[in-house]
This record gives sequence, C-alpha cells and structure tokens, in this order.
Amino acid sequence: MGTARFLAWMTIIIIFWVLWNIPAGPPRPQFDQYPFIFLTLMLSLQASYAAPLILLAQNRQEARDRVAIERDREQAAQSRADMDYLAREIAGLRMSVGELATRDYVRSELRNELRSILADLEDEENERERSQLREGSAHDRG
Repeated sequence: MGTARFLAWMTIIIIFWVLWNIPAGPPRPQFDQYPFIFLTLMLSLQASYAAPLILLAQNRQEARDRVAIERDREQAAQSRADMDYLAREIAGLRMSVGELATRDYVRSELRNELRSILADLEDEENERERSQLREGSAHDRG
C-alpha cells in the first residue's frame, strides 16, 4: 500500500466501479447503486487494514532512525576521541621538534667549529714554520 502501482490500480478500480454502477448507458446488473454504499464500505475496510500497517511501518522507521542516530552518535564520539588523540600527538611532536636542533643551526655550528679547527691548524703550521726558521737561522749562525 502507498506505492504508485497500488494507487493507480485503486483509482482504476474505483472509476470502473462508479462507471459500472451509475444509471447511464446500456442496461446491466448494478450491484452498488448511487450513493455507492458498498464502495464506501469496501474503502472503509481497506482503510481499517491500512491504518495499523501504516502505524507499524512508522514504528519500524522510528526504530531504524533511533539505531542510525545512535550509530552516528557513537561514530561522532569515536571521531572526537581520534581527533583529541591526534591533537595531543601533534602537540607532543611540536614540543619535541622545538627541543631538537634545526638543520641550519647544526650546519652553522659545524662550520664555526671547522673554521676554529682550521684556524688552530693554521696557527700550529705557522708556529712550526717559525720555529723551523728560528732553528735554521740559529744553526746558520752557529
């Protein structure tokens, strides 16, 4: 009941019923004279069966809706918990990254240390050359 096919057939049957039972046209046996009391009785009978079925369908739909709403609520709670977890993880990573030396900082420190080592080596080399020159000139004098 309630489908387009049912409504179309019901309309066709009622139109046929009314046209068959009106006093116009060729003589025929009419089983429901105007005001169509038997048709009214049949429609009332059909409605008395349809009403509880419609109510049952509504109750089933409400139950399905409740289940769907509960599922959506659970999914939203799970999503919220996942988002909170990820937010905490990201905050932890940011704190960890803040404590780590950046690549540029490490490069600059290594460059400075390398320059210092090279300068020390150069000073030692110069000192050796000077001492060799002093020894050579002392040796030449003597």
